[in-house]
Amino acid sequence: MTTLGHCDSNHPVRARRQTTVARRISRRTLLRGAAGVTVGLPLLEEMMLSTAVAGQATSVPVRAFNVFFGLGIPAPLQREGYGGVLEPLKSLKDKLLVMRNVDQVRCDQSGINAHFDGASGAFTAEPPSGEAKAGGPSIDQVIRRTHYADGLPTGMVPTLIGGTFFRRSRVSRYVHSYNIDGTVAASMQERPRDLFDRVFGRVDSGGNADESTVREKRLRKSVLDSVVDQYKYYTGPASPLGTASRGRVADHLDRIRELEQRAFSLQRSQHTPVDPPPESSILHGGLADPGGEGIDITLDELTGEWRLMAELYALAVQADRVRFGSLTFLAAGERIRLTGDYHYGGRLVHTFDDASRLKASGSKGCSHEWWHKFNPKKDNTELRAHAHLKMREVAFFLKQLDAVTEANGKTILENSLVTISTESGDGRHNDPKRELSGVFHAISGGGGRFKTGQIMDVGREGLDVYNTMLSAFGAASTLGPKRRDHQTVDAILA
Repeated sequence: MTTLGHCDSNHPVRARRQTTVARRISRRTLLRGAAGVTVGLPLLEEMMLSTAVAGQATSVPVRAFNVFFGLGIPAPLQREGYGGVLEPLKSLKDKLLVMRNVDQVRCDQSGINAHFDGASGAFTAEPPSGEAKAGGPSIDQVIRRTHYADGLPTGMVPTLIGGTFFRRSRVSRYVHSYNIDGTVAASMQERPRDLFDRVFGRVDSGGNADESTVREKRLRKSVLDSVVDQYKYYTGPASPLGTASRGRVADHLDRIRELEQRAFSLQRSQHTPVDPPPESSILHGGLADPGGEGIDITLDELTGEWRLMAELYALAVQADRVRFGSLTFLAAGERIRLTGDYHYGGRLVHTFDDASRLKASGSKGCSHEWWHKFNPKKDNTELRAHAHLKMREVAFFLKQLDAVTEANGKTILENSLVTISTESGDGRHNDPKRELSGVFHAISGGGGRFKTGQIMDVGREGLDVYNTMLSAFGAASTLGPKRRDHQTVDAILA
């Protein structure tokens, strides 16, 4: 049997001791299997009890994640609060601080449009440094280095970057987590199956197996198969867990298996053991950005893949496999021609049909154009519908984090710093200063460090906002020029 994170079920005396001594197990207990498979357990009562028995203060991990959505929300629409395009965030309003009037003008770089500049500045507050680097680190990585200078616990993914996007020219259109020198902090995972493997490991296929053998074995076997003995121990009569916790472990691993099957599209027929897995229903790689002319996609295709990606990412956080990184829903300057009925709250909000409504093909028929056509004196119906959809999908991810309560009685969302931002406060390209002003930002409470339950007109540079956030996490370093006079934005602090 493979090695447990903190308990050896092959050792009967040790196993009995684990059962009788206040039923204690570590918060970092992992199931470890072959070929690098590492599965974290959910938060259990026995994990909380161990903290109390030890006489230590209840604590939760330090976490920071950047959530990016493309094209932005024009500043005038932000002023409508939860009665407008921000409606999908309303159910989370007590756990978020929405910040309006954040200035990112310093991110403007001559010769490149604000889609790229604003995206590079999201979470760094600095202009890009070429097409493959940001101008500095992102806030999540500064916090990671502050609190885990010697590295994260064994078995964790140091930084997880994932997303559903199509516009690929220039890296910072879709990557939003950067090292101190501005380089990308980790490889982008844009397919749900790749993100699953990055977090939970791969099935061992043998060193010389060809591609068809690897695929067949991956279809026939789950990564959970390599930890099945440990699973039986934690859910069996010798388990150190109570009845309720045993059920939670079983449900947790069932969810991992269910998401794995969705990610790898496992389909069995009556005639053959397995059917080959179809590729993702959406395009990836170079095919996803054919000359920047955009792609046709249905609402179901877009949100189906995104939601699987968001659920997998949230599962990685819930299982304490990752504490830092970024997640992208549509790239900066995204070009898609979206079709389909969009429902929210039991009502039909809009029927998307970008190319037909724009009466154009190629890039001119993409939703991107609604931002260029924004007019604060008009209804901007199409733009509103697209922005509302983006907030719905961001909220979908946030709700996954808000569904799990930790040892201190707060949810993962409340205990973490989740920063939500975008590239632009006005999609028209005729005034970069206006385009990079009023950029939407929202943050979670960061473990009680920031005021939530408010929509606040900050009226400050993003650089000062970010540095205030970093200071609240005890970071010694700041973003931006060293000689700049940094000013604390006290209004956002709890």
